Order: sequence, then structure tokens, then C-alpha cells
Amino acid sequence: MSKPLMVGAVAYTPNVVTIWEGMRDYFADGPAQLDFVLFSNYGSQVDALLDGMVDIAWNTNLAWVRTVTQTGGACRALAMRDVDTVFQTLFVARTGSGLSDLDGLRGRRLALGSRDSAQAAILPVHFLTRAGVSANEMELVRIDSDVGKHGDTGRSELDALRAVLDDRADAAAIGINTWEAIGRDELMPGAFEEFWRSPTYCHCNFTALPSLSEDQSAPWVDQLLAMDWDNPDHRPILEMEGLRRWVRPKLDGYASLFDAVRTQGIPSRW
Repeated sequence: MSKPLMVGAVAYTPNVVTIWEGMRDYFADGPAQLDFVLFSNYGSQVDALLDGMVDIAWNTNLAWVRTVTQTGGACRALAMRDVDTVFQTLFVARTGSGLSDLDGLRGRRLALGSRDSAQAAILPVHFLTRAGVSANEMELVRIDSDVGKHGDTGRSELDALRAVLDDRADAAAIGINTWEAIGRDELMPGAFEEFWRSPTYCHCNFTALPSLSEDQSAPWVDQLLAMDWDNPDHRPILEMEGLRRWVRPKLDGYASLFDAVRTQGIPSRW
């Protein structure tokens, strides 16, 4: 039996252990076994991939951009979740605020999530710039409550929403997953309304280096893509990881983040 592929993931919530134990059990029944190691932050995970400590990294979009940059584009994306191909950033405000577009943020206060969150900090500034609105034309209320996790916990986005409720900000930029899971109901039903939604972009992917050959990775990817929502043994893992099916990567969905990282001078590691 061949040696299991080692997958790295960041432990941003306690159920990450349950997810990856389930993934290990699933892969144990097929031609490509896996084991996993958990990291406390994405900087350490990217370093471990580059150092050969793990074969595959379950990366955020920012971790992907940093890996591409540090390998001169030699790394490759293996797969992603269906939801990772249609990620969006939303700008939201208190219901009845009168905000209806990004132009209305001039002279206002915008709450952003952790500075290493693509969806709640980096891309919001990028989308403002693309719309002809400078971040210098407003007060940015930056909430760095989970740096290192790239916004995975959603905590900084929840804190940004609280800032709006507490009148410390007029609007907040959050990811669509936070809006759907938290923003509408948990804080105060009907308290928020979205006034702008970004174009879609890509989020997480499984990243590998050239040292992992196609002969090694292809059976693993095929087995991953074979996970079936309608299979009762597979569905709990898919539900916890927030997807219905795994898909092939769509790399053009990272263009906006590459542009944002370059123009904003985002460092290679925090």
C-alpha cells in the first residue's frame, strides 16, 4: 500500500477535526489514502507546503495567491468546493440607512474584517477602487479579530456587523457565507440590508507543488470528486464543509485577488 498523502488544513473551528477524520475514513476505502495535519494559521500551512511537510494544502484564496507568488506560479490547484466558484462580498447597512451604492460611502464609516480576510477586507477595498471610490474618502473601521485564519472563523465579520449596530460604523463589508449564515438573523432579524454585491470570485482550493506528481494526485482528486451528496455516508462531511459537490478549479476566479494583493501591497505573510 502506498503512503497516504498528507493534507494540511487550518483548525479555525473545533469541527475541523471531525471533518478531516471523516475525510480520512472516506479515502481509506479507495485507491488514494490520506492523513492530515492541522495548523493554527495559514502562514504556517503555506510554509509547510513549501517545505514539503504536507503534500496538499487546503488553502484560502489568499493562501493560494501567496503560494503562487512564492513558487513563481509552479504550484497547481487540484479541486475546490462548488461554493468556492461563486463567492461574493456584500456591503450591508442598517435597514433604512439610505445607502444604495458604493458612492454613498463617501464621508461615511465602513467596517472591514481582519486585514488578511480576502472577502471582508482586501477585496472590499479593491471593489471600491474599481468603482471609482477611494478608501481615503471614508473612515475605515478595521476589526482584526482573527488574523491568521484569513477570515475563516467569520468572527471579524460578525464584529463588523456589531460595529454597525453600535453606531461605530455606517456599513460593513462581509462575505456571502456570513450574510447567509449569520448576518440576516443572529444579530437582529431584519436589522440589515445589502446595498451592493460584488461580482463572483473564487475562494478555497486544494493546492499542491510540482513535487506531487500527476500519478499521485490524479487518483486522489478522482476520489474526492466522487463524493456524492445523495450518499448518506458522504453527506455529513459535505454539509460540515459547506458544499454539495467538489469541482475542478476555475483559476480565472482569482484574478481580482491577485490584482488587489499587488496594488495594495499585501505582505506575503502575517
